[in-house]
Amino acid sequence: MTTTLYTEIASPLGPLLVTGRPSATAPGGTAIASLSVPGQKNAPAPAPEHIRDHAAFAEAERQLTAYFAGEAEGFDLEYAVEGTEFRRRVWDALDAIPYGATTTYGELAARIGASRAAVRAVGGAVGANPLLVLRPCHRVIGADGSLTGYAGGLDRKRVLLALEGAGEPATV
Repeated sequence: MTTTLYTEIASPLGPLLVTGRPSATAPGGTAIASLSVPGQKNAPAPAPEHIRDHAAFAEAERQLTAYFAGEAEGFDLEYAVEGTEFRRRVWDALDAIPYGATTTYGELAARIGASRAAVRAVGGAVGANPLLVLRPCHRVIGADGSLTGYAGGLDRKRVLLALEGAGEPATV
């Protein structure tokens, strides 16, 4: 049985619930399994058998604090995330979207070699991203430039895009 650790980390988006597993190869010793915000659609919740261990996420907290302070543009963390091959391809494409840039669901589909008809499936995979903020699904917008869909809420998406200089300043 794999041990699941969790903690909450303060952020401008509200408390971030972070879960993970011990890993000898992860920076800080914990591979991140999920990062979610209050009220997030399908957000995980700690189970009684999970262990609260704030120290296990010290490196993730350090990197997130630097990101929110505008001092870092990305993360060097190990992830312990499971998904279908299609979802993993979409998530890898999300990881390749540069800081401060946006892309559309159609462009993301093309980037992974999916047909135009697969745009809805790409949107579903983006919406299933268990690593809000860390894996930048907030950088995906509608074809018309509108802010569409974000499991953490559109207000938080605006905050993240503004932080990265890709949108209007906003607050949660």
